[in-house]
Amino acid sequence: MEPKIKVIEIENPKGLNLILGQSHFIKTVEDLYEILITSVPEIKFGLAFCEASGDKLVRSDGTDSELIKLAERNALKISAGHTFLIFLRDSYPINVLNQIKNCQEVCRIFTATANPLQVIIAETEQGRGILGVIDGEKPIGVESEEKKEERKEFLRKIGYKK
Repeated sequence: MEPKIKVIEIENPKGLNLILGQSHFIKTVEDLYEILITSVPEIKFGLAFCEASGDKLVRSDGTDSELIKLAERNALKISAGHTFLIFLRDSYPINVLNQIKNCQEVCRIFTATANPLQVIIAETEQGRGILGVIDGEKPIGVESEEKKEERKEFLRKIGYKK
């Protein structure tokens, strides 16, 4: 059977940071929850996980009910087995990404972004899988010396470089 290719627009009305990945076990929800709350004090997040067998439910958790609902809606739109989606408020993927990548259930991270996001899905009779993502827009040129200095200043301003 030839797969159907679909483009899923991720709903992110406030331009929140999000992480989209794939894991392999129902324990993912609990383990990612623990990673997030121990990585950033008072983190606000919503997490949803698409179960690929058994009850085949979207499992969810988090510390912010609005973000949990947003993660659940988007996970249902994607509906690809063993994928997870985390929406973050008042924190950034850089604060948690390495800890998430080191989680024993996590197989891969597709993206960590606040850009407009499209998820490219392949669908067969068995189910759905993520082929890749379109994160933001395409570049329009090469960075000038002025833009290079702006980038460096910005990183220092937000505390990521000294």
